[in-house]
Amino acid sequence: MHAVRAAILIALAGLWELFARTGVFDPFITSSPSRVAATIADLAAAGTLFYHIGVTLMETVLGFAIAVAAGYLIAVLLWLNESARSVFEPYIVVLNALPKIALGPLIIIWMGTGYTAIVFMTVLISVIVCIMNMLAGFVAVDKTKLLLMRSMGAGKAAILSKLVIPASLPAFMNTLKVAVGLAWIGSIMGEYIVSRAGLGYLIVYGGQVFRLDLVMAATFILLVLAGGMYALVALTERLVVGKNRQ
Repeated sequence: MHAVRAAILIALAGLWELFARTGVFDPFITSSPSRVAATIADLAAAGTLFYHIGVTLMETVLGFAIAVAAGYLIAVLLWLNESARSVFEPYIVVLNALPKIALGPLIIIWMGTGYTAIVFMTVLISVIVCIMNMLAGFVAVDKTKLLLMRSMGAGKAAILSKLVIPASLPAFMNTLKVAVGLAWIGSIMGEYIVSRAGLGYLIVYGGQVFRLDLVMAATFILLVLAGGMYALVALTERLVVGKNRQ
């Protein structure tokens, strides 16, 4: 399976390079794998490549961690209090539907123009989905087991720790997978709005000065980083869920 995926990727890159060199694609507009590689090498030689990668990675990982932790905690509180869940659930749904980019000007006013604003945007985009996914996982726990524990006199805290949290582990891992993508969207979106460094900044700058090789190079690096982060989550899921089943 991995060999097939690698073969498809190599074939697509080869076709892209071929079409760019033969004029089927205009390399000024579409760039090409060789030009992207040369741009990445130039950034590395200038000493700015890993600085921009580090900035975006820090913003993404920090926003991801805060969003997952806050989303999990809020979902637990809503599960514990059914009245609060019935009151706040419609607001959560509406907030999830809100285009977060519309809050960009407000975020700049509230948080300034530094890294804090970008991390806040990352959290804002990710946390609502984390709440909804985890709450759905908690609510979907087997009702028969819930009833059995209640009939044995177990309180909500015991039910939560002994049944709900272990049973919702697959939902938690799925939440992590979704949050990875949303965190990258949030950090890059934040860098589009306000940034002086990072991969999103390189994409915006490259577009402004028509350096499309730079845009494609930054986009390629983003794909690699996002794929690597997702692979770490998938590996964690394999280890944790597999151990849990044993």
